[in-house]
Amino acid sequence: VQQLVESGGGLVQPGGSLRLSCAASGFTFSNSWMNWVRQAPGKGLEWVSIINGRSSITNYADSVKGRFTISRDNAKNTLYLQMNSLKTEDTAVYYCAFDGTGRGRGQGTRVTVSS
Repeated sequence: VQQLVESGGGLVQPGGSLRLSCAASGFTFSNSWMNWVRQAPGKGLEWVSIINGRSSITNYADSVKGRFTISRDNAKNTLYLQMNSLKTEDTAVYYCAFDGTGRGRGQGTRVTVSS
């Protein structure tokens, strides 16, 4: 059974940093493009970032470009999202997923950016 489990969220002040993790199991992680998506309170899912299996291709939404970094460790079957210079508008539940629509996402991890 394919499973994605997100962790690492929390409460952080504006300008702060967090690193999210996504533990993958039940499929060949190293062959899979992976995404981060998020859902802010009262809003729909928003695509955040994508990475290919070999980490040679990454892309970001304009809203996070230059502040967020996606990475992966195929030996650990784990996807990461390093989030720096956080803004209040980054407050959301963050999910890892197989595509930008959120397919296969886990339960998510909540990030709250507030002073």
